[in-house]
Amino acid sequence: MSTENDIYQEIRPYNDEEIAPAIQRLIDDEEFISAVLSYKFAHIPKWLRGIISPLVKTYLKRRWGKLNSVKSVQVEVEKYLNKALDSTADSVTFEGLDKLNKESSYLFISNHRDIAMDPALVNYGLHNSQHQTVRIAIGDNLLRKPCATELMKINKSFIVKRSAKGPREMLKTLGLLSSYIKHSLETRNSIWIAQKEGRAKDGNDFTDPAIIKMIQLEGRKRKLPFAEYVKSLKIVPVAISYEYDPCDLAKAKELHQKATQGSYEKSEFEDIESIVKGITGYKGRIQVSFGDVIEGDIDTPDALAAEIDRQIHANYKLFPINLLAADVENASIDDKTRDNLQQKLAQLDDGAHQYLLDGYANPVRNLSVDKQHAA
Repeated sequence: MSTENDIYQEIRPYNDEEIAPAIQRLIDDEEFISAVLSYKFAHIPKWLRGIISPLVKTYLKRRWGKLNSVKSVQVEVEKYLNKALDSTADSVTFEGLDKLNKESSYLFISNHRDIAMDPALVNYGLHNSQHQTVRIAIGDNLLRKPCATELMKINKSFIVKRSAKGPREMLKTLGLLSSYIKHSLETRNSIWIAQKEGRAKDGNDFTDPAIIKMIQLEGRKRKLPFAEYVKSLKIVPVAISYEYDPCDLAKAKELHQKATQGSYEKSEFEDIESIVKGITGYKGRIQVSFGDVIEGDIDTPDALAAEIDRQIHANYKLFPINLLAADVENASIDDKTRDNLQQKLAQLDDGAHQYLLDGYANPVRNLSVDKQHAA
């Protein structure tokens, strides 16, 4: 067993030799099979789903039985992603990939709008342009079920343990995570991590300096100056823009409830439902813009967060619905966009309208503020 396996066992993704056993565990997991049946055969009675359960297992064994490496899993995932994008997106475009060296590893830090699609789209662009795909940071709050952990770890995901308790345990956990990120980059494995914990439900894409401080822990351990360590990471900000957010109504309702009732309690399977909605819901046009490698002398986490934000805001693709929601003067808005927005608002209580509008308008406002500061 390799050193990486020993040191990072708790958080690392699976290696090639671990793929086949993990897939077998998935197929044998009744909860996983039940979830597949509920999703694929929601229109048929539960008792009938139970009868066809063995057929689903047989199908999965035939479909996935030959998968025995990380690369083979990613090829299979790409097939599913192609199908999902064909049916839910009008177009998917990528910018900035030509600036990246295919032989180098990078730390991609992106805005976060969708749990599964954000890193999937980054990987999609990298793979289709012959760059290596990334190892994906995913919070353990999404891995409450063993089958969810298996699914993520077979597809190059590593675990961010947000459930650590107490300062000492938390520091140890964050130190291991920081070490793993640097180790991955040094072994030519790129990393994707969101700019903050949780999705930007209000459309405000701002980097949490706490993420930067976590990443820096390994640099402090090595006694390297902050600016020097940042350069060694080859950080690339990434702006992911969806014309329509499939989870926009749910986000607006959550924010409205928090504002009016003081709190919001997630249901047991809400994160899973959000993942499914994000994958299967209509997204219109999508653009993924890769920014410039951060190479300047940046001395503090706050300054680095500000530079990541500047690039994400500048590279965010503004669609007509963003301009309409922000009430931009003289913006050319087509009737389809106006109708789509009205249909969305009609599904919400009046009090939640502004939260939906802000979700689409804030990228416009943030770009405007950045330009004012630059001036």
